Amino acid sequence: MNALILVDVQIGILAGPPAVRGASAMLDRIHGLIERARQARALIVYVQHDGPRGHRAAPYSPGWLLDPSLQPVPGELVVHKTECDAFLGTVLDEELRKRKVTRIVIAGCMTQYCIDTTCRRAFSLGYDVTLAADAHATADTPGGLTAAQIVAHHNATLDGFGDAPTHDLRVRPSGAISFVRDGG
Repeated sequence: MNALILVDVQIGILAGPPAVRGASAMLDRIHGLIERARQARALIVYVQHDGPRGHRAAPYSPGWLLDPSLQPVPGELVVHKTECDAFLGTVLDEELRKRKVTRIVIAGCMTQYCIDTTCRRAFSLGYDVTLAADAHATADTPGGLTAAQIVAHHNATLDGFGDAPTHDLRVRPSGAISFVRDGG
């Protein structure tokens, strides 16, 4: 079975500070992924960051909420995390294995933190991973790296990561990603 994992697509993360660059275009691509995943009956998981008190994504604050355009439907999961790794201290791996998920597609925020860490961890856990190249985003850094540079770097770094004989980590444009019906 396939799964789409959407990481930290929350009001406070998108709006910042610092604001995520290209959030609107990323959301449009995420909507396309959701539509294809639902048509193929793939599992959709919304990973929601639970920041500490005062954080832009502190639980139950306005910034903690998923972007209003994202509306989980019955059967889709919402998983809460407190770290960059969507698997660490969460039920994500357990839920994926219970549903016999072997391939995951990852999209969302913030590229150099939660997206990178979640991709690497999923790969280390033995999942086939596809990162949606144009459906993850971040903010410019105070040190001078632009969001576009960060995204491009991670797309190049993660594509083909690990070269495991039994599973892979690939980066593909969101329009090229399908969720094949496999009985799941």
